[in-house]
Amino acid sequence: MFSGSIPALVTPFRDGAFDEAAFRRLVDWQIENGSSALVPCGTTGEASTLSNAEHHRVIEVCIEQAAGRVPIIAGCGSNDTRNALLHMNFSRKSGAAAALCVAPYYNRPSQAGLIAHFSYLAEHNDLPIVLYNVPGRTVTDLKPETVCELVRRYPGHIIGIKDASGDLSRVTDHRMGIAGDFCQLSGDDELALPFNAAGGVGCISVTANVAPRLCADFQQACADNDLKRARELNDQLYPLHYAMFEDASPGPCKYALSKVHDWLGEELRLPLVPCSEEARVAADAALAHAGLLQAG
Repeated sequence: MFSGSIPALVTPFRDGAFDEAAFRRLVDWQIENGSSALVPCGTTGEASTLSNAEHHRVIEVCIEQAAGRVPIIAGCGSNDTRNALLHMNFSRKSGAAAALCVAPYYNRPSQAGLIAHFSYLAEHNDLPIVLYNVPGRTVTDLKPETVCELVRRYPGHIIGIKDASGDLSRVTDHRMGIAGDFCQLSGDDELALPFNAAGGVGCISVTANVAPRLCADFQQACADNDLKRARELNDQLYPLHYAMFEDASPGPCKYALSKVHDWLGEELRLPLVPCSEEARVAADAALAHAGLLQAG
């Protein structure tokens, strides 16, 4: 079961191609600074712009570089059920600990369609599944009753959720509606403190790309029920949480990483473009507030 600070890793690019060397350094830095697991090929990893071959290579490199030090939750989501299964098959063979599977985007399936989608994945691959609900991007909302039904049908197989719905009441809905262990991870950095208070155990984070040690320490304070320390760290990180979304993500995140490390560039793939000057100013101020600009 997963907990703590889990960065949804950016995918570095150089001259249009996957920058494998920079990604390997990023994986090492994340592990050295307390990240408890890693997510390659999520939303922040620009998975929607990767070919299947690139998608699989990013997952493969992440698993290779982590070398068993932390588990890898491979981003396997797709709006095509068969393609999601393709990603899961590759990830399982490569040694991933679980698959992060987003609700299918663009298609706008009904709740019955969502049950059919995740049931198909669960019945055709035994890699544990972490559901991913982010209706702000997918339009489709994975309702609590649907989550509970899926876990009831596939206990021990559908093991958790990354919830980026913004609805904190769902933590309790899931906790009360699901018997046994079910891992609830926030998908919104700025809501991680109240999310954990309601019963969550961690965050799949954008901010942790830039501030892994602070995010790991924050999650540890939550786990220790040290509310005073958790609040202090949350206040230190809070402007950075919002700065990461001052422009289309992961533009501000890649900009902030380029300020923290000279071996990471800002390059994005179309249709994303470098973040605005306003977003850069916000990121600079947030980095300074968090005490990160002097990082090497």
